[in-house]
Formats: sequence, C-alpha cells, structure tokens
Amino acid sequence: MPRSRVRKKTAYTPPPQRATVRAPGKTSLTYTIVMFGLLFLALAWMVVLYLAGPDIPIMRDLGGFGYLVGFGLMLPGLLMTTRWR
Repeated sequence: MPRSRVRKKTAYTPPPQRATVRAPGKTSLTYTIVMFGLLFLALAWMVVLYLAGPDIPIMRDLGGFGYLVGFGLMLPGLLMTTRWR
C-alpha cells in the first residue's frame, strides 16, 4: 500500500501588532474621597433611618422614600468603584 506524503507545515508567524492601549493610571485623591464619601453617607443614612427614623421629623416625613434616598446615594458610589484604580 502506498504511503501518504507528509505535508510540511509553515512556520508560525504571530499576527501583526495592534496599537496598544495606554495603561490607566491611578485615580485622583478627589475621586477616591468622593466615592468613599458617597458610600459612607449612604450607609450612615440607612443606619440612622433604621435605628432612629421615626424620631427624626425629616425621615419620618419621607416614609418609605427614605430608603430610596439611601440607595440613591449608594448607587453613584458603587458605579464609581468600577473606575477606581
């Protein structure tokens, strides 16, 4: 029975270099302070609302919307963490 020919493989050539993306640097101190400030303010709001909400007139007037305020403060802080380096 005849033998099949062995095919020669061409040498591997890597794909051409793409333009490299500049590595992001560290975020500024102001960005970090605002991010953690929003997160801490939201946490403090939620704790005070839970523990003393009925005793504080502004929080009592907000009713269930007080939680919306707390989550409204928390959301920008959490979104800012995605760009924090």
